[in-house]
Amino acid sequence: MQALFSYGTLQQEQVQLDTFGRRLEGEKAVLCGFKIGQVKITDPAVIASSQKDIHPILITTGDAEDKVEGTVFLITEAELAHADGYEVDEYQRISATLRSGKICWIYSAAPNAQLI
Repeated sequence: MQALFSYGTLQQEQVQLDTFGRRLEGEKAVLCGFKIGQVKITDPAVIASSQKDIHPILITTGDAEDKVEGTVFLITEAELAHADGYEVDEYQRISATLRSGKICWIYSAAPNAQLI
Protein backbone atom coordinates (compact mmCIF):
# COMPACT_ATOMS: atom_id res chain seq x y z
CA MET A 1 0.00 0.00 0.00
CA GLN A 2 1.04 3.57 -0.71
CA ALA A 3 0.57 6.49 1.71
CA LEU A 4 -0.88 9.59 0.05
CA PHE A 5 -1.24 12.92 1.88
CA SER A 6 -4.26 14.92 0.74
CA TYR A 7 -4.91 18.54 1.65
CA GLY A 8 -7.53 19.39 -0.96
CA THR A 9 -10.03 17.91 -3.35
CA LEU A 10 -8.90 14.28 -2.95
CA GLN A 11 -10.54 14.50 0.49
CA GLN A 12 -13.94 15.08 -1.16
CA GLU A 13 -16.17 12.00 -1.28
CA GLN A 14 -17.29 12.56 -4.90
CA VAL A 15 -13.70 13.03 -6.09
CA GLN A 16 -12.73 9.80 -4.31
CA LEU A 17 -15.62 7.91 -5.90
CA ASP A 18 -14.79 9.28 -9.36
CA THR A 19 -11.03 8.70 -8.99
CA PHE A 20 -10.80 5.48 -6.97
CA GLY A 21 -14.26 3.96 -7.23
CA ARG A 22 -14.57 3.95 -3.45
CA ARG A 23 -14.62 6.22 -0.42
CA LEU A 24 -11.22 6.38 1.30
CA GLU A 25 -10.63 6.18 5.04
CA GLY A 26 -7.65 8.07 6.39
CA GLU A 27 -6.07 9.70 9.38
CA LYS A 28 -5.33 13.35 10.07
CA ALA A 29 -1.74 14.46 9.48
CA VAL A 30 0.43 17.57 9.25
CA LEU A 31 3.01 18.40 6.58
CA CYS A 32 5.65 20.98 7.53
CA GLY A 33 7.72 23.16 5.20
CA PHE A 34 4.85 23.88 2.81
CA LYS A 35 2.02 26.36 2.44
CA ILE A 36 -1.17 26.31 0.37
CA GLY A 37 -1.52 28.30 -2.83
CA GLN A 38 -4.17 28.18 -5.53
CA VAL A 39 -4.26 27.07 -9.13
CA LYS A 40 -6.92 27.53 -11.82
CA ILE A 41 -8.22 24.23 -13.21
CA THR A 42 -9.33 24.03 -16.84
CA ASP A 43 -9.80 20.24 -17.21
CA PRO A 44 -13.60 19.73 -17.53
CA ALA A 45 -13.53 16.26 -15.93
CA VAL A 46 -11.65 17.51 -12.87
CA ILE A 47 -14.00 20.49 -12.51
CA ALA A 48 -17.04 18.20 -12.86
CA SER A 49 -15.74 15.89 -10.13
CA SER A 50 -14.65 18.56 -7.64
CA GLN A 51 -17.29 21.15 -8.56
CA LYS A 52 -14.49 23.75 -8.39
CA ASP A 53 -12.24 25.46 -10.92
CA ILE A 54 -9.85 26.78 -8.26
CA HIS A 55 -7.93 24.09 -6.37
CA PRO A 56 -5.41 24.28 -3.54
CA ILE A 57 -1.80 23.43 -4.34
CA LEU A 58 1.22 22.85 -2.08
CA ILE A 59 4.09 25.31 -2.37
CA THR A 60 7.46 24.41 -0.85
CA THR A 61 8.73 26.99 1.63
CA GLY A 62 11.40 25.03 3.49
CA ASP A 63 10.28 26.81 6.68
CA ALA A 64 9.46 24.25 9.39
CA GLU A 65 7.03 26.76 10.91
CA ASP A 66 4.84 26.55 7.79
CA LYS A 67 2.40 23.67 8.00
CA VAL A 68 -0.50 22.18 6.09
CA GLU A 69 -3.13 19.99 7.71
CA GLY A 70 -4.62 17.14 5.74
CA THR A 71 -5.37 13.44 5.66
CA VAL A 72 -3.18 10.43 4.87
CA PHE A 73 -4.84 7.67 2.88
CA LEU A 74 -3.47 4.19 2.22
CA ILE A 75 -4.10 3.30 -1.42
CA THR A 76 -2.94 0.69 -3.91
CA GLU A 77 -0.41 1.25 -6.69
CA ALA A 78 -3.28 1.22 -9.20
CA GLU A 79 -5.16 3.84 -7.17
CA LEU A 80 -2.02 5.98 -7.01
CA ALA A 81 -1.90 5.85 -10.82
CA HIS A 82 -5.55 6.98 -10.88
CA ALA A 83 -4.64 9.88 -8.57
CA ASP A 84 -1.84 10.83 -10.98
CA GLY A 85 -4.44 10.92 -13.74
CA TYR A 86 -6.73 13.17 -11.72
CA GLU A 87 -4.04 15.75 -10.92
CA VAL A 88 -3.43 18.22 -13.76
CA ASP A 89 -0.03 19.32 -15.13
CA GLU A 90 0.42 22.03 -12.50
CA TYR A 91 0.98 19.29 -9.90
CA GLN A 92 3.91 16.94 -9.42
CA ARG A 93 3.97 13.89 -7.16
CA ILE A 94 6.92 13.81 -4.78
CA SER A 95 7.85 11.99 -1.60
CA ALA A 96 7.68 13.93 1.66
CA THR A 97 7.97 13.30 5.39
CA LEU A 98 5.06 14.25 7.62
CA ARG A 99 5.50 15.80 11.07
CA SER A 100 4.86 12.31 12.50
CA GLY A 101 7.88 10.97 10.59
CA LYS A 102 5.73 8.96 8.16
CA ILE A 103 6.90 9.09 4.53
CA CYS A 104 4.17 9.59 1.96
CA TRP A 105 3.39 10.89 -1.51
CA ILE A 106 2.20 14.47 -1.93
CA TYR A 107 1.09 16.53 -4.91
CA SER A 108 2.92 19.86 -4.92
CA ALA A 109 3.34 22.68 -7.41
CA ALA A 110 5.27 21.61 -10.50
CA PRO A 111 7.99 23.98 -11.75
CA ASN A 112 5.68 25.12 -14.57
CA ALA A 113 2.62 25.66 -12.34
CA GLN A 114 0.65 28.83 -13.06
CA LEU A 115 -0.36 29.88 -9.55
CA ILE A 116 -3.03 32.49 -8.91
